[in-house]
Amino acid sequence: MDVRDQAIKTSTSLLSEVVQKSGERIQNCFQCQKCSAGCPLNFAMDILPNQIFRHVQYGHREKVLSSKTIWLCASCHTCSARCPNNIDILKVMDTLRSMSLQSGVASGEKDISMFHQFFLGLIKLTGRTWEPGFGLYKMKTGGLFGMMGWSLKLFLRGKIGIIPTFNGGKELRRLFNEPGKGEVK
Repeated sequence: MDVRDQAIKTSTSLLSEVVQKSGERIQNCFQCQKCSAGCPLNFAMDILPNQIFRHVQYGHREKVLSSKTIWLCASCHTCSARCPNNIDILKVMDTLRSMSLQSGVASGEKDISMFHQFFLGLIKLTGRTWEPGFGLYKMKTGGLFGMMGWSLKLFLRGKIGIIPTFNGGKELRRLFNEPGKGEVK
């Protein structure tokens, strides 16, 4: 197998993996750049969303899975709404985050990937967000004392409770048990 054949095999393997896991046909992206132009966080990204797609198409696994972009995505759906090919870009970003966590490449954005894991774990446990639970996350990242003042005010006003409410049920458990969905390490 020559170098060209190896490059084609690598690119199609990443592309097919992302297409299979996300269910989105990103090979249809023709680089109109509407997703990147409309993204409210494009100024902070190291690789723009349309460029992420191109790197996936070319099989640049390490570059894509270690990029800041997949972790900085605000999940606002602006990109998906602007896409002329109706690609759900948010689904692709979620898939890439999951793949990044599974491969252990997410170390470049440690706090963001840790927050992602923690948030999904909290949803899996309680079925919803639970604000005091974020104290555990803040203890891990060293910012617990910075949030104590405002969280105490919210508690005293009855805005947050100490005991979580559980709102899971069969539907939520089904979502977390589907292959490629809600993976939490």
